[in-house]
Amino acid sequence: MISIQEAQKIINQNIPQRKHQNLPLKEAFGYTTSEDIYSKYNIPNFTQSSMDGYALRFEDKDLKLKIVGEIPAGSTERANLEHGTAYRIFTGAPLPAGADTVVMQEKVKIEGDDLLIIEDSDLEKDVNVRPIGSDAKKDTVAISSESYLSAAAIGYLAGIGCTEVQVYSPLSVSLILTGNELVKPGENLDFGQVFESNSYQLESVLRQSGINHIETFWVKDDSLQVERTLNSALTKTDIVILVGGVSVGDYDYVIDAAKKCGVEQKFHKIRQKPGKPFYFGTKEEKLIFGLPGNPSSALTCFYLYIAPLLSKIINRPSITTETKAITTTRYQKKIGLTHFLKATYLDGKVTPLHAQESYRLQSFAEANCLMILKENSEGCEKDEIVDIILLK
Repeated sequence: MISIQEAQKIINQNIPQRKHQNLPLKEAFGYTTSEDIYSKYNIPNFTQSSMDGYALRFEDKDLKLKIVGEIPAGSTERANLEHGTAYRIFTGAPLPAGADTVVMQEKVKIEGDDLLIIEDSDLEKDVNVRPIGSDAKKDTVAISSESYLSAAAIGYLAGIGCTEVQVYSPLSVSLILTGNELVKPGENLDFGQVFESNSYQLESVLRQSGINHIETFWVKDDSLQVERTLNSALTKTDIVILVGGVSVGDYDYVIDAAKKCGVEQKFHKIRQKPGKPFYFGTKEEKLIFGLPGNPSSALTCFYLYIAPLLSKIINRPSITTETKAITTTRYQKKIGLTHFLKATYLDGKVTPLHAQESYRLQSFAEANCLMILKENSEGCEKDEIVDIILLK
């Protein structure tokens, strides 16, 4: 068995190089840019009003100004502003040549039909004006490589005239669920059977991690069937996650099947609880993980190893965050394994939940963090500072 730190190091040493592709902008949300994106234009490409009001020369602010016209947003006419005059102007409209300031419509008085009196003692030159190129300058980097394309980033790129972007190709994941005892939720539950839940939780957390291409397979505890399914998954997807069958029982065929499929084992078994039988291997640029079949163990291992890996590969915010908290109670354990306890975190304090057994998910459904008790410790005392992993 290896330590948690050794396992994390080995996984990080085997992150493959990413491929990239061009995508239409409307399909690029959630991806990560693989090159710098340059603006082809100055945005805005004209001096623009940021307010409904009146465009004027700042030097004329103390005069009664004659209103000589109106400029709505979208106007393509090139107006000129003479000394002693003003234009009615609207948000987004181009300033007339000669104007350098926009006074808000709430801070003026109109005398007669066309004389403007400014009633803004705090008015400053260039106020309420958007200079050319203030949002993006032509031929400069608008969004850097390795940037996550959020909704705002997509909107910004559209606003500078971008129609497609080069991004890292999406990752694809195969889930292979093993076990004779599994039945689908909704079917009759006979003696000796359990409802299959791992596909539900793992597909959900994969999507939360930014993975949308997921293929799920169910196989019986049969060595040939496991081998064939794994071999097929390795040809179709970037990452394969096998669930169940990674221990050393008579019906645990995953390790043997991986060897027969040409997978190079990097490690098997970690000094942790739950999730000790966790497996990791590679085949060329493919990553293969073996999770324990117990739902709590499987999800814990995903949060510990696979979620951070996916965050690194696709360069998007992780669904886990490490921090520290103060314990609200004493908790004892034996030296030898790092324990990850399902727990709740609130206002800087952490409380371990009941039902820590690896087969029980009810307490995991309540948890918002994992409380870490290190392998060389005998647990923790009340009011002790411990490490935790916050779950989003």
